[in-house]
Amino acid sequence: MTESRTQGRSYRRVAAAVDAVCAVAADFDATDLDEVVLAISAERRRPIEIANAQLGPGVCGQRRSYPDRDVIVLAEALPGREHTLAHELGHIIFDHPGQEAQEVTLEASDDLIAYMLSQRAHQQIVDDGEDELAEWEAETFANMLMTRLRVFGNRGAGVSVLRFDEALG
Repeated sequence: MTESRTQGRSYRRVAAAVDAVCAVAADFDATDLDEVVLAISAERRRPIEIANAQLGPGVCGQRRSYPDRDVIVLAEALPGREHTLAHELGHIIFDHPGQEAQEVTLEASDDLIAYMLSQRAHQQIVDDGEDELAEWEAETFANMLMTRLRVFGNRGAGVSVLRFDEALG
């Protein structure tokens, strides 16, 4: 039996999360990623907003957590929008810890916020390495989810394909 767990990483855990997301997508007849995000938002009964902003150098996306909602911020002119959106959704699905955004920070410019958050995230990685597992889970989740959505898109109507795949296990 091949061990799928290395240094706390579990492909089985990520695959189970993708399965759960796809089941919710089927219930809401969501077949593209934006619809999947809306379905997850409705299922969680917690809004997930998608916004575009100028982010700091090398920052493609961010998950911002507010007391009443989550916001996925995507960099403007992002070449891999879908993958980055799926990655940030992964952080939400796994409820990865992050810095809670305060409403007052909205008064600062997006560039300043992005710079401060990217510096804080980088320093946290350097200090304690906790972010490594969260980034691996979110990236693996994004890859698995995007593969599944591409398969569904190529095979026909989303709900029928999802239900067929569920029946096959």
